[in-house]
Amino acid sequence: MSKVSRRKFLAGSLAGGAAVVAAPAKKALAAGNFSGFPDGMGVLVDLTRCVGCRSCEAACNKEQNLPKPAVPFDDTSVFDLTFHHGTQKRRPDENAYTVVNRYEPEGMDKPTYRKMQCMHCNEPSCLTSCFVKAYTKTDEGAVVYDEHVCVGCRTCMVACPHNIPAYAYSKVINPVVKKCIFCYDTRVSQGKPPACVDICPAQVMTFGKRKDLLKLAKARIKRNPEKYQTEIYGEETVGGSAWMYISGAPLDEVGCDTSLPKEPIISNVKGFLGVVPMVLSIWPALFTGFHLLATKNKDHHDSHHAEGEE
Repeated sequence: MSKVSRRKFLAGSLAGGAAVVAAPAKKALAAGNFSGFPDGMGVLVDLTRCVGCRSCEAACNKEQNLPKPAVPFDDTSVFDLTFHHGTQKRRPDENAYTVVNRYEPEGMDKPTYRKMQCMHCNEPSCLTSCFVKAYTKTDEGAVVYDEHVCVGCRTCMVACPHNIPAYAYSKVINPVVKKCIFCYDTRVSQGKPPACVDICPAQVMTFGKRKDLLKLAKARIKRNPEKYQTEIYGEETVGGSAWMYISGAPLDEVGCDTSLPKEPIISNVKGFLGVVPMVLSIWPALFTGFHLLATKNKDHHDSHHAEGEE
């Protein structure tokens, strides 16, 4: 078997990289610079009402056909689980698109529970940073993902200001990104609320048009200024999002990153992300080439070794 020449190897690698760039991509309803959808839907989460029952987690698990959790949904011991020396709470991952955490803000007479999931940003950096357009922002406000288009570059994970997209490392073949899709296919696209909202026994979450939810949130805050913080998390955070929170406790004490700017994150990283497609398109091809070269050299060596034994 003949050896693979360096020229053929590099030519094949670069051709493979070009093929990745030229691969057809699903057309997104929004890409690049855009200002979201003013009539999009959203969810208002009132943290003063949440009791930490985890019904939303169970509903999400069932609706999305996710694996059975390691800790049953009626087991509140998960609130005691912390990671990285006790500083980080649970986060959504490939097996749980939403999680509830317990916080104990200073000066509060009871804990605050906060549900976490994809925020479905008005101007999602995961979408804008994706060079194959695996993400789509729908008219209803959901940010959905097409695993058949994704090439596994994970740029969206770097770009997301809320640290939400999770990589399915458990899939050896064709691992993909996993995250909440707003129950788009089965519910929201049909005008129904997401499963987590529908099941909540304490009416923590309200589903509706985003602009109407903002009015509702401001009305609640105005009527009960002693009960709520004045800020609505998600109203303007990194361009705004479909999911918004109001809270009695300071937002930075219940897991909300209040250091994020009002403008979309993508505005600050466009220069860096501009070179990502080229780098990420070449790397897979190079690894393929390395594997091909190593395999052919091994076959060549084994062939000569066998001849020597004859």
